[in-house]
Amino acid sequence: MEKVMVIGCPGAGKSTFARRLRDGTGLPLYYLDMLWHRPDGTTVSREAFDADLERILEGERWIIDGNYLRTMEVRLRACDTVFLLDYPVELCLAGARERVGKPREDMPWVERELDREFRRWILDFHQDQMPVMEELLGRYREKRLIHFHSREEAEEYLGRIEKIGMEA
Repeated sequence: MEKVMVIGCPGAGKSTFARRLRDGTGLPLYYLDMLWHRPDGTTVSREAFDADLERILEGERWIIDGNYLRTMEVRLRACDTVFLLDYPVELCLAGARERVGKPREDMPWVERELDREFRRWILDFHQDQMPVMEELLGRYREKRLIHFHSREEAEEYLGRIEKIGMEA
């Protein structure tokens, strides 16, 4: 496990999982939200984002946190392991609400509210985004896919990583 993707519904806890995975493995961690968003809420150009992502993918070791379907296939080609946090929508909504008002290392600003558009994105995720992700994952069956359906499963895995190291 040297090149890792962490994907799943917003609010699932991808960034928290990725941080703990980083801490347990020593792999460098990159957040796609930090590549895409500026602190003022604007975004970089696609070209700038893609160039930054390409530099990361050229590295020998990494964890990349985030979905960004437009670039998912290029990351799937480069990775060896994918963690899919596939949790119920209610849990993801609660996770998104819980982080409002808190500074985070994975976002360049503090969210002040769970706005309607983002809430709708979470509500529609399993219908709109997950089928595309599953189709892409199906094309790369040779990759190690670790699919969690609950935070307890992820917690158990991270506990093993923290206890015995990166080959859990």
